[in-house]
Amino acid sequence: MRLLPILLAATALAGCTVGPDFVRPQAPGTTGYQPSSEQNTAVRGAPAVTLGAGPTQRWWTAFGSPEMDALVDRAIANNRSLAASNATLAAARDELRAVAGRQLPQIDANARVDQEQVNLAGFGFSGNNPLASGGNPEFHLYSVGGGISYDLDLFGGLRRQVEQSAAQVEAQQRQTEAAHLSIAGQVVNQVLTVAAIRAQIATANALLAEDLRNVDLTQKRRQGGEGTLVEVLNAQSQYTADRGDIPQLEQQLAEARHLLATLVGIAPSELGATEFDIAKLTLPSAIPVALPSELVHRRPDILQAEADLHAAAAGIGVATARLYPDITLGATLTQGAPGIGDLVKNAFRGYDIFAGVTAPIFHGGTLKAQRAAAINRAKASEATYQQTVLTAFGQVADLLSAIQSDARSVTNQSESVSVAERSRHLSQRSYQVGNSGILQVLETERLYQRASNGLVLARTRQLLNVARLYVATAGGWTGPATDTPGAG
Repeated sequence: MRLLPILLAATALAGCTVGPDFVRPQAPGTTGYQPSSEQNTAVRGAPAVTLGAGPTQRWWTAFGSPEMDALVDRAIANNRSLAASNATLAAARDELRAVAGRQLPQIDANARVDQEQVNLAGFGFSGNNPLASGGNPEFHLYSVGGGISYDLDLFGGLRRQVEQSAAQVEAQQRQTEAAHLSIAGQVVNQVLTVAAIRAQIATANALLAEDLRNVDLTQKRRQGGEGTLVEVLNAQSQYTADRGDIPQLEQQLAEARHLLATLVGIAPSELGATEFDIAKLTLPSAIPVALPSELVHRRPDILQAEADLHAAAAGIGVATARLYPDITLGATLTQGAPGIGDLVKNAFRGYDIFAGVTAPIFHGGTLKAQRAAAINRAKASEATYQQTVLTAFGQVADLLSAIQSDARSVTNQSESVSVAERSRHLSQRSYQVGNSGILQVLETERLYQRASNGLVLARTRQLLNVARLYVATAGGWTGPATDTPGAG
């Protein structure tokens, strides 16, 4: 009954939570990413951009390659970096449950067996005393018991710790989502790189075939008395030079395949065929792009920065609660007896019920300094969040501009290839009838090869920037639902 007033007062104070309550940052008011002068500029061959909710989760299927889709799925399932990120997320959830468990009563049990000898001389009994006539007595002591304690958390320090830990779990989950999104983007990037290098090798092999044809043609003209040895040597020299470029392209292709295997989570020897053709990959006709107000609620790095801000705000409450008193209630029950059979008897029972108060008096300014540090960390997290949003908006704006520029580049390179091919054809005919020399033929073939490679690179760059735009506005990977104590 003496504890009743304390319990009533503690109950009245319980539920008070110090520190600021987290308020989610407001969505930006802007409705676009680019300046008005860059908006609504239609470019022939560029995918249409539709602002709305953004791309679907499996955005990579828009390129129309089942083989690439299968590689992305394998990477998400087997990539070792993603496995580490998933395990880190699971550990964060376990740590949250550990923090949340401190809000419940803490119950412990104990048992002990002692072999004791009492030193009677230490209590003033001499050897002539009847108590000491038999020497120092020895006996066994058996004890068993338990205790319960409960922190009333008067000012919400534990509640803020749970809130902070839950926000940290969310930040780790967003980081994991970003990792999955990044791996998917890297796999798509490597598939496009493999396809581009294969196209360059095909162009180089086609040029070698033309070089051999020129060598054969100059030799026949010389044998017929219409050509010279210089023309033959020029054609052979060009063939030898062009042949030297192919090993480097093949090495680049091998390295691209090795990196692709690493992303998928397998050894390079297990990758299998990667016969990707840049011409067979589909350029999406329309790209769904998330509105700025939607992007801040779906892009993983922004959501991670928001969760970090939430954790920092909760940290202010944790530091503030340390400035105030804390009350712990508890009780213990112990049975101690010289024999095991006596442990159940009431005569050997003891207990206590207690209420403890801990209040800071003087800590040399440590507690106030910790609270000030928590406030500054929250300010830093807020600035980081704002910068993350601005960086994301700038990235999307860059890619939207790149989509238009890439379309113009592909159009220009296509026209260049058409002109170079016609020039090459006419120069070959001119050489065959004796109106021009072999050097002119070789020069037009160089221009055609340069234009063809330029077209391959322009198409690859266009597809890569489309993939980057998908990554920049897509939501993160979502794992299986998990109930998290204190989350929400």
